[in-house]
Amino acid sequence: MEFLILIGASVAVFFSVLVALAMRYKKCPSDRILVVYGKVGAGKSAQCYHGGAAFIWPIIQDYQYLNLTPLPIDIKLEGALSKQNIRVNTPSTFTVGIATEPGVMENAAERLLGLTMQHITELAKDIIFGQMRVVIATMDIEEINADRDKLIANISTGVEVELKKVGLRLINVNVQDITDASGYIDALGQEAASKAIAEAKVKVAQADRDGEIGAAVAQRDKRIAVSTANAEATQGENTAEVDIANSNAQRRSSQAEAERLATAAEKVAQAKVLEEAYVAEQRAEHQRAERERSTQFANIVVPAEIAKERQIVEADAEAERVRRIQQGMADAVRAEKQAEADGIMFVQQAEAGGMKAKLLAEAEGAQAILAGKAKGFKDLIATCEGPSGAQQMLVTDLLPQLIREQVQAISQLKIDKITVWDSGQGADGKGSTAGFLSGLAGSIPPLHELAKNVGVELPEYLGKLNEVPSRSPRPASPAKPSSEEA
Repeated sequence: MEFLILIGASVAVFFSVLVALAMRYKKCPSDRILVVYGKVGAGKSAQCYHGGAAFIWPIIQDYQYLNLTPLPIDIKLEGALSKQNIRVNTPSTFTVGIATEPGVMENAAERLLGLTMQHITELAKDIIFGQMRVVIATMDIEEINADRDKLIANISTGVEVELKKVGLRLINVNVQDITDASGYIDALGQEAASKAIAEAKVKVAQADRDGEIGAAVAQRDKRIAVSTANAEATQGENTAEVDIANSNAQRRSSQAEAERLATAAEKVAQAKVLEEAYVAEQRAEHQRAERERSTQFANIVVPAEIAKERQIVEADAEAERVRRIQQGMADAVRAEKQAEADGIMFVQQAEAGGMKAKLLAEAEGAQAILAGKAKGFKDLIATCEGPSGAQQMLVTDLLPQLIREQVQAISQLKIDKITVWDSGQGADGKGSTAGFLSGLAGSIPPLHELAKNVGVELPEYLGKLNEVPSRSPRPASPAKPSSEEA
């Protein structure tokens, strides 16, 4: 009896140990990574299994699972600087997951074990943000907009390397949109649209032109065809009679001609056979030369052309890169100069506006004065019943001023000494000295003579101009000196 109890207890212990060991044998699902940690071997912190199973030793080992479920991450990148220092917005969606490659799984076990999916997502987001900014900083804005495959490839390469350091891998990248704060990309799109519209308009204009030309050509051909048909009809009528006359002669000569042609045909056939043989030999020789030339071209020229084209493409790419850099610098300088020119133009426009207003005011004042004078002259002419009367009135009005000017001119004369030789009494009982002074006073033009010199006939109520009678000269008496000083 005791023996049976001992056997039963042994069997129970055996099955208990077997069950405990079976429970320590862990199978790894396909969507997880089994991480065994503890005493796993020298120099290792953990042992990772993707698929399969592993036995977990009690006490010295333990285990956890890493979830391989993909993590979608929205990246709202804004204000990233491109190579041209233009800020770019690139909202994107990244899909990442824990890597299953050997060596990378160990990184995941060391850095991600025990973290929640939210923490893993935030860690991956920080890495992706930094790498996207680095990649965008190495590309031009035109390249980013035009070649999205290259952008995605560069981002994937940079992000993949950094994610592997923490045990993650990049599954997919989707760039949703590319915009910039300055509107440069929109301007590029508008430029492309404008070029397409312009090309379409050119094609339409060309089609219209071709249609009109075709219609004109058809009309011309119609007129030519009609004229030609008429001419041919007339010519046919003229030549018909000639053909009838020649037919008889041709019929008579046809028999002799037939015999001659038969003989000539035999000789021609023989010559043609020889010619065809020669042509066949020439064609074969030409084909052999072409085959040799093609072989040389494929072996020598084609590789040289490929190398040449590669050099040209690389040179064009470098030149385009330099041109875009210079274009960016030139645009910045142009914008600065344009701002300065706009400021100077604004100041000049303000000054010009003030000067214009001043000149307009002066012109309006002068115009008003001239208009007043013109109205006064018009009224004066109407009052004087004609231009001549108005002229006489104006000159008459100016006569006091002319007399004042004449008197002033005479008053300013300075005569130091007058010497008169007086011989005694004159014919009118006056001395020579008195006659001289009277003549001097008479030499001053009277009012009527002054007015007559300027073309004005004074009215009769102002007096008349008396004619001075001529005096006959008489012999002078012996001179008697008489001196008066003024």
